[in-house]
Amino acid sequence: MRVSSKRSAKSPPPAPEPLTPLVDAHTHLDACGATDAAGGTDGVRAIMDRAAAVGVQAAVTIADDLESARWVTRAADADDRVYAAVALHPTRANALDEAARTELEALAAHPRVVAIGETGLDLYWPGRLAGCADPDTQREAFAWHIDLAKRTGKPLMIHNRDADDAVLDVLAAEGAPETVIFHCFSSGPEMAHTCVDAGWILSLSGTVSFKNARDLREAVPAIPREQLLVETDAPFLTPHPYRGAPNEPYCLPYTVHALAELLGESAAELAQVTSRNARRVYGLS
Repeated sequence: MRVSSKRSAKSPPPAPEPLTPLVDAHTHLDACGATDAAGGTDGVRAIMDRAAAVGVQAAVTIADDLESARWVTRAADADDRVYAAVALHPTRANALDEAARTELEALAAHPRVVAIGETGLDLYWPGRLAGCADPDTQREAFAWHIDLAKRTGKPLMIHNRDADDAVLDVLAAEGAPETVIFHCFSSGPEMAHTCVDAGWILSLSGTVSFKNARDLREAVPAIPREQLLVETDAPFLTPHPYRGAPNEPYCLPYTVHALAELLGESAAELAQVTSRNARRVYGLS
């Protein structure tokens, strides 16, 4: 999730030991510095080359506003290792006017747009962030994005912050699309069981390596391997021990190793499983 485009002043983490195959199921390449003032995509290849050097074969770059939705679609055209998802982030839902809906519908039809997202509900930022959409506006936009996912047949990618019950209420009222992905899943065991029982996909980020993320770390063993993805959410949520440093897709192996340690499983096997899942869920070539 991208509330601010400011990047950390800390040094980037060193490249991890290669771990392959991996797919970064959710990242923000524009916020990682892949764009310029003119909206170009020249920086995409360098970021993806760094990722490929450690085994990350593909990445899904995510929009959070209309300008970003245009950019991620261009980025996916610019590099065949990149795919895109388009939507308005919940905090920006107040920009979802008729013109924005028309443009998002057109972008969603692009063959390299593989998901509708990130959409959902964020009940943390209202009252804290100037201009943030209020909860009612977020719910209306979430419902519209759910319908768009159904009409396009593409997965729905959900942002959920402090909104477990509200997100479930909207999904129940609108009817969930065939494929639902909870990006950066950070809830506890009860929510994990609810999502798993519904057949939804849970994507884990660097937060799984944070020792203070107790509810999440207790929830992780409940996730069946076929319903598991891994992501960076770069440039944010850099895994321990580099928390607070700028994140990029090349950092994904750190998260997979932390996940493997938590589960007592092989990082190499988790890489294989999550890569297969991402290619299946997103329909990647």
